[in-house]
Amino acid sequence: MLKGKTVVLAVSGSIAAYKIPNLARMLKKLGAEVQVLMTANAANFINPITFESLTGTKCLIDTFDRNFEFSVEHVSIAKKADCVLIAPASANVIGKIANGIADDMLTTTVMACPCKKIISPAMNHNMFHNPIVQDNLEKLRRFGYEVIAPDHGMLANGDSGDGRMPEERVLLEYILRETACEKDLAGKKVLVTAGATMESIDPVRYITNHSSGKMGFAIARAAMLRGAEVTLVAAHTDAEPPMFVNKVDVKSAEDMFRAVAAVSSEQDIIIKAAAVADYTPVVTADSKIKKSDGDMKIELKRTRDILKYLGENKRSGQIICGFSMETDNVLENSRKKLVSKNCDMICANSLRTSGAGFGTETNIITIITSDDEQELPLMSKEEAAHRIFDRILKMKAD
Repeated sequence: MLKGKTVVLAVSGSIAAYKIPNLARMLKKLGAEVQVLMTANAANFINPITFESLTGTKCLIDTFDRNFEFSVEHVSIAKKADCVLIAPASANVIGKIANGIADDMLTTTVMACPCKKIISPAMNHNMFHNPIVQDNLEKLRRFGYEVIAPDHGMLANGDSGDGRMPEERVLLEYILRETACEKDLAGKKVLVTAGATMESIDPVRYITNHSSGKMGFAIARAAMLRGAEVTLVAAHTDAEPPMFVNKVDVKSAEDMFRAVAAVSSEQDIIIKAAAVADYTPVVTADSKIKKSDGDMKIELKRTRDILKYLGENKRSGQIICGFSMETDNVLENSRKKLVSKNCDMICANSLRTSGAGFGTETNIITIITSDDEQELPLMSKEEAAHRIFDRILKMKAD
């Protein structure tokens, strides 16, 4: 995902520096070239050899270190960098950068980098809320730096407050949002539905399905990484929702219908990946459990067809994509749905195919349009999501 990308990790003096080696490892695993810069104080918390072993590059601390190939090192690194993450960022380093002070390798290189710069403060709660620190952070925001809000929790000294640096996974997501993909969906609004709706029978029981929400979440994340403004309408799921999207939580099919209808006219691309329960119980007097035999009589009515509504209310230039999960006659039934729902695209798959369907990390789909069928091999749901957007962009270009 990050092959050919260079990420600079700028580490300052904070106990939170212990998290950065794992972040460096995660970045290397994704194919990035990782260059670590440290302040002299940071080296008191973690040995530079740790970073050198993980990244395969020299960890730079001293601006005047002569033990490298001849070049102006801070400038050469700045030219290569696709993204800079300053983490942990101490109050001292924040103050230096905000006020144009470049007196070591870290601050000098950061000043020379024209790429996106992300800063993750980590310090004592009271220090973080000091007006001078807050003023410096606001100044950095005005200069185009992105500031990651610290977590709330127990700090190194035992106090509780909001000065903790977020976990490595969160820091990684900020880097990926900036560097992982070309921003070919920038300026586009994308609506994605995901998860399994739940229809209550009584306060205890409900009707639902086996959808995990993983495919819908992968689609929402792919759109976010490609620069779109994403609204994710999510019913019950077992998956971790993506960051940096506007998530709207719903429970029933009617909840989802209303949430989708409220914003659908504003969207450029709509992908309905949720598995919506087709029926909802209508509770009557006869619905109560009979004590004699335990039988239960429930009247069912169809829920509103979200995909059909979207097709009937599609505006000019809008792309609507639905999912079709079948057990038999997959392509035939899916192509009928493409026409009857007035969709631009249907992603079809079969519950009978190993590696596809509910709860898996992979999928096998066939992308169907009015004039084309593209059968994709077994791949991760994340990769499948990107292939769907590749096809949508091609459709818009045509």
